[in-house]
Amino acid sequence: MSLSNSSDKKQPSIPETLRKKRAAVSARKAARAKALPTILKRQAARRKLIFKKGEKYAKEYHQAERNLIARHREAKKAKNFYVPDEPRLAFVIRIRGINGVAPKVRKVLQLLRLRQIHNGVFVRLNKASLNLLRMADPYIAWGYPNLKTVKELIYKRGHGKVNGKRIALSENKIVQGVLGRRKIICVEDLIHEIFTVGDDFKWANNFLWPFKLSSPLGGFRKITNHYVEGGDCGNRELAINKLVRQMN
Repeated sequence: MSLSNSSDKKQPSIPETLRKKRAAVSARKAARAKALPTILKRQAARRKLIFKKGEKYAKEYHQAERNLIARHREAKKAKNFYVPDEPRLAFVIRIRGINGVAPKVRKVLQLLRLRQIHNGVFVRLNKASLNLLRMADPYIAWGYPNLKTVKELIYKRGHGKVNGKRIALSENKIVQGVLGRRKIICVEDLIHEIFTVGDDFKWANNFLWPFKLSSPLGGFRKITNHYVEGGDCGNRELAINKLVRQMN
C-alpha cells in the first residue's frame, strides 16, 4: 500500500460520549476559574471575621477576670467577702467501669453520654443535672473547668459529630458546616459558647463527641472513695482542672 493511499484514509471519529465528557470537563474548569476570585475573596473575609471574633473573645475573657479581681479587692477593702456566682458549667469524667452498676445509675451514665471509662463531657448545671450527677457520684469525677481547660480539651481532643461520624476538629469548616445556622462558624465560637454556657449551648455540646481521655499521670488514689475522703469520685470543684491536665 502506498503512502498517498494511507494518508487519504478517513481518520476515526471521536465517540459521542467522549466528546460530551470532554465538553463537560471543560465547562466545569471554566466555571471554576470564573468563580475562583469570588471564593478567595469570601475565604479572606471569613478569616478576617474569625480573627476579629478571637480578639473580641480574648478581650471579653480578660475583662471578666479583671472585674472579678476588682470585686474581691473592693470587698476586702470594705472588710467584707465577695461571693461569686454559682458555676454554670461542669466537666464530668467517668472513672469506673461497668461492674456492679445499678440499672438506674447505668441509665444516668447513658443520659450523660458517659458510656466508656475515662470519657468526659461538658454539662450545664441546673437542678435536674445536679440530681443526675449526685446519683452517679460514685462512678464519676466532676468539677468546674476554667477557660484554659476548655480550650485544651477542644483543641487537643475535640471531635465533632458529623452525619453520625466522629470527625476531628481539624478546620473551622467542620464546625461551620454543622453549627453555621447557630452562628457558630469556628472553633473559637464553639469554645466561647461552651465556656459561657450561651443560648446555643445545647447544640454546641451535642455536636461535641464525648472526650476520650487517657489514664491520669500517676494514677488515681482510690476511685471507690469520695474526693473529700482522699479518694477520686464526686465533686472536686476547681481541682478538676488538675485532673484534666493529667489525663489530657
